[in-house]
Amino acid sequence: MSPRRRRRKDAEAASTTARGPADPEQQISAADGAVAAGGNADHNAVGPGSSVHDLRGAHIHIATPEVAWPVEIGTVPGLASAFQPRSALRAQIDAAQARDGAAPPAQILSGGGGTGKSQLAASYAAEAISTGTDLVVWADAGEVRRVVALYARAARRLRVPDATGEDTERDARALLSWLATTDRSWLVVLDDLSDPAGMSGWWPRSRTGTGRVLATTRLHDARVTGNGRRRVPVDVYTPDEATAYLRTRLTEDDAGHLLDDAIGDLAAALGHLPLALGHAAAYMLNQDLPCARYLVLFGDSTRTLGQLLPEDADTEGYGREVAATLLLALDAAQRTEPAGLARPALRLAAFLEPAGHPRALWTAPAVLTYLTEHRSAAPGEAIGTEPVTAEQAEAALRVLHRYALVNCDPASVRIHALTARAAREPLDEAALPALARAAADALLDVWPDHDHTSPEPAASLRANTDRLHQLTGEHLWRPEGHEVLYRAGWSWSAAGLVVTTAAHWEELGRTSRRILGPTHRSTLRACAELAALWCVTGRAAEAITLTEQVAADCERLLGPAHRDTLMFRADLVTFYANAGREPEALPVAEDILAIRERTLGPAHAETLTARSAVAFAHSKMGHVEEALTRFHDLLADQTRILGPEHPATLRTRANVAASYADTGCTAEAIAETERLLADRERFLGPDAPDTQLSRSALASAYSQVGRAEEAVAQTERLLAGRERLKGPTHLDTLRTRSELALRYAYTGRLPEAIALEESVVADCERLLGPTHLDTLRTRFNLAFSYGDAGRFAEAVALAESVLADRERLLGPDHPETIRSRALVLALAVGQRPDA
Repeated sequence: MSPRRRRRKDAEAASTTARGPADPEQQISAADGAVAAGGNADHNAVGPGSSVHDLRGAHIHIATPEVAWPVEIGTVPGLASAFQPRSALRAQIDAAQARDGAAPPAQILSGGGGTGKSQLAASYAAEAISTGTDLVVWADAGEVRRVVALYARAARRLRVPDATGEDTERDARALLSWLATTDRSWLVVLDDLSDPAGMSGWWPRSRTGTGRVLATTRLHDARVTGNGRRRVPVDVYTPDEATAYLRTRLTEDDAGHLLDDAIGDLAAALGHLPLALGHAAAYMLNQDLPCARYLVLFGDSTRTLGQLLPEDADTEGYGREVAATLLLALDAAQRTEPAGLARPALRLAAFLEPAGHPRALWTAPAVLTYLTEHRSAAPGEAIGTEPVTAEQAEAALRVLHRYALVNCDPASVRIHALTARAAREPLDEAALPALARAAADALLDVWPDHDHTSPEPAASLRANTDRLHQLTGEHLWRPEGHEVLYRAGWSWSAAGLVVTTAAHWEELGRTSRRILGPTHRSTLRACAELAALWCVTGRAAEAITLTEQVAADCERLLGPAHRDTLMFRADLVTFYANAGREPEALPVAEDILAIRERTLGPAHAETLTARSAVAFAHSKMGHVEEALTRFHDLLADQTRILGPEHPATLRTRANVAASYADTGCTAEAIAETERLLADRERFLGPDAPDTQLSRSALASAYSQVGRAEEAVAQTERLLAGRERLKGPTHLDTLRTRSELALRYAYTGRLPEAIALEESVVADCERLLGPTHLDTLRTRFNLAFSYGDAGRFAEAVALAESVLADRERLLGPDHPETIRSRALVLALAVGQRPDA
């Protein structure tokens, strides 16, 4: 075996943590192993083995036809009815394009919300299309990742060199390189830029002078205008433009009779703001109101709002006139069939993310119940008492869309932040509990079972949960923390955003402690999730400190024998043992056992679990004979008390097998694992999770004793079962694919191993992103395989990129970063003979 292969085998031989996912890169498989009190660590392994990688989906490469110029990428918005050309403003934009004889890298159309920035940019895009500009790209720049994805799609569409479809960021950078040097004419519009720091490095430039960049933003941030980019302020309409808009809008809709001498006063009262003018015109058209009558209604409005945007966004201020306009439109919508639903529907939407929430939410039972209970009518009018149907909820959305209060497309519903604020502010606290619960229940109801198969909907749901929590505060914490808050945390973790996930659990823990107290179940759940996350991401010391603190709080407030106190102390046993602090684990485990025996009796299931934790602690301390004896005694009692088919009894048999391996009795360990697998197939079924753990443990055991072909066969069966039961993109399936690739490598089937690893890496990068922790692990293993195959250039490039990502994301001292650094050094040594 080569030194690199031995290093790879060594890298696999670490033991799994008792809580949280195993590290696929280390190929941890103490598979069912010893169970610490708390029941989360099931070590079925017969020794070190492998856990698998978290990757998803496969790239489909489709031959791209020849480029047919001109090309339009993205969807350019249509120009609004009665669009005003704004000649003076356009003259400023055009002047900024060629000031001092040099084209700027980009022009930034900057101003408050509702001033028509996007419409101006759309007019330039439409003009470019009509005049035959070779390439027009329209990108939603609200999130940088969307810009990068669109760049990558454009690169593939244009058949840009180096755009392979395998790496989104690489394809996007290939487009930027092409734009910088091409002689073809192009326009790129970055609409609604909100993250100037994140956009650093993603601004297109034209060294040939054939390209142009326009961006729109609400921000007045110095970073927006860095590197020579020029800001063009976009303010409200001029008085002439405002009256021209109203005149054109009403006339084009055959409503010229609504125009009268009050048009100028109305435009002034609306602040000449394009957004307000649009709402006013829609209201007048739908209600057949002349300007003078509308102006009277507007002036009589008692619905007032102060500053409408957050305090840290100075450029986003609107006066009460705009808010009153929005609320007047809502009154009209409320009277439109299905009568009485527009107001509660808008209020519900107002507590969700303005950028959009899933349209499917409106058919969720919680939303229909909320609409039924809050349906209202104008004085003297009657409404139905029947439950609101999904069709009626959809009809209410269309009414809101008609009055420009929301914007609907087939998949999502968006609401302007100003409209949302106007709808929220009149509500008193008494209205919030029902609204908050309805929205939270609906979000939870539409959340996909597996985030990795629906990454964009999951991201939207996380954003909506955060927004709802921010706006409703304590109302999601009575009588306990709403489940959607915890679902969002798991989703952040599934997305591989470790820092964000940790911040989420920290915030939930602080909030729950403040509202419900330090020993409430909601507080303990958040603390347990945070500790588990820290434990599996290399922050074991912090996990231990937090768990010690929570356990101490529980002991002081609930008593040493309370179930929650013992649960957290049981977690400490696991954390201590896996952090190399075995001497501290054993006395805690023994104390828990003594309490369980005294309070519950020797035959109680939790007492038996506590006995397993003591045996586990002995095994971690190297007391293998003591551990084996204790597991044998426990097995006898479990067989007598619980029965031979009970899952806990079978788990102890797995621990006995692991103990045999620890004592060097390899043959006995394999024999026991084979018997256990057969019994689990008979008692639990071939696809049960514990059965699959036994199959994985047996494959690992075979691999350890050189029975590589049998290990491959078991892993192939395991993969087939997981694909059949969970689908090809489930986390367990993806990890098993990675494990099988390693087994292929060990049997000399290196080309098959590399092909499988490449497909896993591609799936991870496509579904999780290139810097997800599991993506990094699969890239690490692929670098290993490239090195074993003598493909040193590819191995070094990949290993160095993984090292750079890990240093940036995890820090220089994280165990995975250290392993990456060791691999880079090893590959460098392997290259020297060829250097």
